[in-house]
Amino acid sequence: MGEPTTDPKKVLKRLGVVLALTRLGMVAETISRCFWPLWSLMFATLAAVMLGVHETLSLEALWTIGVAIGAAGLALFVRGVRRFVLPSSDDAFNRLDSTLPGRPLHALQDQTAVGGADAGTRALWEAHQKRMAQQAEKARPVEPDLRLQHLDPFGLRHLALLALAMGLLFGSVARVSSLGDLQTGPAGVVGGPSWEGWVEPPAYTGKPALYLADLPAGELELSEGSRVLIRLYGEVGALTVSETVSGRTEDIPSAAAPEQEFVINQSGEVSILGENGRSWAISMLPDAAPSVTFVGGADVSGRGEMSLPFAAEDDYEVVSGTATIALDLQELDRRYGLAVNPETVVPVTVELPLPIAGDRSEFEETLIEDFSPHVWAHLPVLITLEVEDAKGLTGLSDTLKTELPARRFFDPMAAAVIELRRDLLWSRENAARVAQLMRAISHRPEDGVFDEETNYLRFRMILRRLENMTAYGQTDEQRDELAQALWDLAMLVEEGDLGDALERMERARDRLAEAIKNGASDEEIARLMQELREATQDYMRELARRNMEDGGESGEQQQLSENTMMLNQDDLQRMMDRIQELMEQGRMAEALQALEEFQEMMENMQVAQGGGEGQQSPGEQAMEGLAETLREQQGLSDEAFRELQEQFNPNANRGQSQGNEGYSGGEGRGQSHDGTGQGTGQDGQDGESGQSPSPGTLAERQQALRQQLENLQGQMPGRGTPEGDAAAEALGQAGESMDQAEDSLRGDNLADAIDQQAQAMEAMREGMRNLGEAMAQQQEGQGEQGSEQARGNASDPLGRSRGARGPAGTEEGLLQGEDVYREARELLDEIRRRAGETERPEIERNYLRRLLDRF
Repeated sequence: MGEPTTDPKKVLKRLGVVLALTRLGMVAETISRCFWPLWSLMFATLAAVMLGVHETLSLEALWTIGVAIGAAGLALFVRGVRRFVLPSSDDAFNRLDSTLPGRPLHALQDQTAVGGADAGTRALWEAHQKRMAQQAEKARPVEPDLRLQHLDPFGLRHLALLALAMGLLFGSVARVSSLGDLQTGPAGVVGGPSWEGWVEPPAYTGKPALYLADLPAGELELSEGSRVLIRLYGEVGALTVSETVSGRTEDIPSAAAPEQEFVINQSGEVSILGENGRSWAISMLPDAAPSVTFVGGADVSGRGEMSLPFAAEDDYEVVSGTATIALDLQELDRRYGLAVNPETVVPVTVELPLPIAGDRSEFEETLIEDFSPHVWAHLPVLITLEVEDAKGLTGLSDTLKTELPARRFFDPMAAAVIELRRDLLWSRENAARVAQLMRAISHRPEDGVFDEETNYLRFRMILRRLENMTAYGQTDEQRDELAQALWDLAMLVEEGDLGDALERMERARDRLAEAIKNGASDEEIARLMQELREATQDYMRELARRNMEDGGESGEQQQLSENTMMLNQDDLQRMMDRIQELMEQGRMAEALQALEEFQEMMENMQVAQGGGEGQQSPGEQAMEGLAETLREQQGLSDEAFRELQEQFNPNANRGQSQGNEGYSGGEGRGQSHDGTGQGTGQDGQDGESGQSPSPGTLAERQQALRQQLENLQGQMPGRGTPEGDAAAEALGQAGESMDQAEDSLRGDNLADAIDQQAQAMEAMREGMRNLGEAMAQQQEGQGEQGSEQARGNASDPLGRSRGARGPAGTEEGLLQGEDVYREARELLDEIRRRAGETERPEIERNYLRRLLDRF
């Protein structure tokens, strides 16, 4: 604005541009407030034209709507003109002055009324004018207020603008020119003949519609099944349509009909003959049939679920697919219970999983189903996949010949029960044979055929029911009930309820050995190996607990025999690592031999115990309770996951004659779940409804688990120690995750609930690890402060006291005299000799070398 000045006239002159811009903004305000309904109507009308709304209406409706829009527009224009008042310069002057403090612009226009001759008054007035001039120099153009909320509370102007944007994006500006046809009337005399045309590809192709008036003449590729609509305007006969793409032979309309509609079924030509006509050579893109192939062979998981990977492909989209499983009678070994003809050979059909989101034109998925309870489990079958696209075309895969993957039963009694169950389901003619075999198996139960008396009683009860049904006839429902009872018994025998740690470890070892002999899958062997590790760890903890209790209570010392070997948990871990390494390398014979050596060493390992069993310590009770809670939480999480799968693929379990029994990890030990989420306990009773539990039921069970965890937290030992506090913190986090999982289950948000349950289980595992460390610290403290007898429960092979910190403990307790040293030297020489014998197993030699390193 140049140099500052105090002259009012010069200051006001410098503000001319500012006043002009302020006035221009006031004009914009006035126009917006007076004419916003008019331009909103114009935008909405233009959007409707670009989107082709007028093309769907009759000519009479178009004229009626056009007249109404014109009348409304004229009325809104007159309304706006009547309300429009052009802002004056004074209005702009007042607007600008009102935004400045002290209204300096008006002050600069003021004159002194009195005291002009007085020098003091003049000096005061000049100082006032100077300050006002300084304020006026800061003036800037006032922004116009274009807010119209008080005039348009429903936001109609925004809707009109949005419609215009939609028309520009998805419509065609060329459609505006078609409004010129309205002035010609029905005969089209004034503007001459004209035409419009559209091509709509099938919806499943995902391609946009085409406006023929925008397409130049020439070659044009269109999808099979595209719908063509052509409208002719003007005098009848001035324009005609010729086409060879529909292949129509009957009910062909006149070529001069005002509206032509047909579907593209073949390549050909479409022509509009007459003034401004056009012609296109159509190349039809046929819809190819989908294809499906096997990506790999059928595999089975540790729980018995079949995994069958496949790949599907289509030019547009695969909408559904099925897998058909048929019994391969030609490859079947027709002996024993399979010698008679089967009652049914109807193929089993299951739905193929499809991607929930994303492209379905090309994808890979895996079919996961549990056929363990099916009568064809482990029998030769033929699997064929079929997929279908949106047009209804289908594609078939090659036939896969394989044995139907299912759960393996490694316990001989469980395997026998499953085979009897299969024969019974194969044909009711086998009922007498099955009953005879069951009577032979249970003839002398005292020979050790049955590990548990309850299993024998269940077996005999099923036998009596089978004999009664065989004598008086059996229905399909009765036979299915017997089959379910046999399945429950086999699961109970296989999984068992092994409360004793030693029995559980021996059972896990036997199952692993049986799996190695029978050539089980790598996944099954890995699962059984992990089960053996966990069972061995439980057994070692139980031994340590009993050793501590017996040493502190009885005070008796029991010496180990000469052949006893002392092994700690690290030694056992290395032995099992070696076994797993051999299995991973495919050296199954050596792995089996190492497993037998492991069994011998475990049989030789002993721990001195006092009289009586003694009661469990609070820490042991808390640890067992946490393990039980963790198993129940795992089972609940599995049920929530299956419920989530059923929501996305409700037909996934069709075609199975039985439920998906066999899911371990239910509520407590010895329970299983049938794919519907209903628990199957030891009593053999499962959920009668056969339906998946509702989220509300899952939420109530989650709440019960949270209460169970809270009760266990009050029984935890080690309060005040770092390990005990860490365990309490981890279990607190688990409780919070359980609360969040419960809220998600009540809100039917299964995906979030599963995530929260996984966090809860991880926190519980961390809490159990910390609790175990706290208990170990407590036991170590008790061992250091206890009596000499408590530290001398067992001695190593050299006769030394085991001590409180490991196998190689204190030197006290050694026999005195020269013979002792001589015998010790002889024993060391014998260990060195055996360690150097190459024919001995490597695992034994490693153990002997570790003895030499220690002693």
